[in-house]
Amino acid sequence: MVAQIIDGKAFAARLRERVGEQAAKFEGLAGRKAGLAVVLVGEDPASQVYVRSKHKATVAANMESFEHRLPAETTEADLLALVDQLNADQTVDGILVQLPLPAHLDEKAVIASISPDKDVDGFHVTNAGRLAVGQSGFVPCTPMGCMMLLADRLGDLSGLEAVVIGRSNIVGKPMAQLLLDANATVTIAHSRTKDLAGVVKRADIVVAAVGRAEMVKAEWLKEGATVIDVGINRLPPEPGADKGRLVGDVDYAGAQSVAAAITPVPGGVGPMTIAVLLRNTLIAAYRNEGLDLPDGAL
Repeated sequence: MVAQIIDGKAFAARLRERVGEQAAKFEGLAGRKAGLAVVLVGEDPASQVYVRSKHKATVAANMESFEHRLPAETTEADLLALVDQLNADQTVDGILVQLPLPAHLDEKAVIASISPDKDVDGFHVTNAGRLAVGQSGFVPCTPMGCMMLLADRLGDLSGLEAVVIGRSNIVGKPMAQLLLDANATVTIAHSRTKDLAGVVKRADIVVAAVGRAEMVKAEWLKEGATVIDVGINRLPPEPGADKGRLVGDVDYAGAQSVAAAITPVPGGVGPMTIAVLLRNTLIAAYRNEGLDLPDGAL
């Protein structure tokens, strides 16, 4: 068996194209573009790369990109004042505060200050609660992207056994909730799970989101499983190389001979995150203007 590669990059490109088409229609209906505001505090190199990527993708999708770059020494009061301003700005449909924040800022307080209806990252406790009880809200972008890839690959997930490795608020917990909503039987595994390999071996679907390079071995997997690898880890550089290669949380080479399908790293889940962010922003824009997004458009 050789696993089918789940091409997240191609899927994300198609989703961004649909978002762009609907964003153009929104502009015609509302007389303005949908708007995403991104706030970056400090000069974290990885965050700067992410913000540039989000800006480029937002503009390419026929939406307005509002960037707010603040110095690392920005006070919490000033940051919260900016978020309040963006909450009140009718041209801003989605607000994203790039994490991590400098150590002196309280991430929970900042996230809590974002209007749940503009929380296109899906991190606000109101949106987490909406997801938990089955109400409409914004879901974190990475797990939503994973669900799209799973639905595209497997169709109906009813009755399938799924194991989510990782229990973060950003990926693990919402991923498990989405799988439950799709009628899968879900186990959340983590660092203290006894016989983790045995738990994973039962799974028709494995979602690995622990941030440990190639932790999930091929022999852990059930033959024919579908594997979604959320991890992105950089290995130490080999002699003569400037940088080490990027790998996921799953031993990709080994898993290819056991799994039926698997996402690569890079090019799997990663591109889906920004595509879903754009999707969430456009949905927010339609809601903010009291407009109905056509069924099945996204």
